[in-house]
Amino acid sequence: MLNHKSNTVGLYHIVVVISLICIGLFAADIPTPAFLPIDQYLSYQYNAITDGQIWRLITGNLLHTNLWHLLMNLAGFWVIVFLHEVHYKRHPGKLILLFLSLCLLEGIGLYFFYPSLKAYVGLSGLLHGLFAFGAVMDIRKGYRSGYLLLLGVIIKVGYEQVFGATSSITQLINARVATESHLVGLICGILCALCWSAIAHRFKYHHLP
Repeated sequence: MLNHKSNTVGLYHIVVVISLICIGLFAADIPTPAFLPIDQYLSYQYNAITDGQIWRLITGNLLHTNLWHLLMNLAGFWVIVFLHEVHYKRHPGKLILLFLSLCLLEGIGLYFFYPSLKAYVGLSGLLHGLFAFGAVMDIRKGYRSGYLLLLGVIIKVGYEQVFGATSSITQLINARVATESHLVGLICGILCALCWSAIAHRFKYHHLP
């Protein structure tokens, strides 16, 4: 029981730290006055990445266009982790590895498959990946709800690819919703789940007596 509580606390410590990083980066980039021009150095910018600033593949996910954008993404992050905490609470470090992997894969996916998208910031693509990962892991554990969650996010992202995001969200975040990032995140989340399952399965049986 003590070990269970300790791991759960550890998991949400990670969530708090990630949230504080996003909040800190946003606060530092507030235009009036700007403490640091964070967006100039860390946002996903296709041309800058081509010139060798590859850190932007990861850091662009941590920036936001305005306060509403930040609050919506952080709320989504907390809800998704809470929804699928069963997959992380025994090994909180798994969430760190997954978060960083999805950040990098999101940037790489956008760079190679959507070169016309010259700039991007936000956690939304990563959140779709995190949600899809959790849904696949639910299925692996035998939870039927996982099929509904996975189908739901696939339908949502598919709809966005055809009809785009709602105008209300676009107005709220004061920027075009990069639905391309949602598709990349969804695919990366599923791939991460499949790879994780394969590695875990191999590791499990490799260590059987």
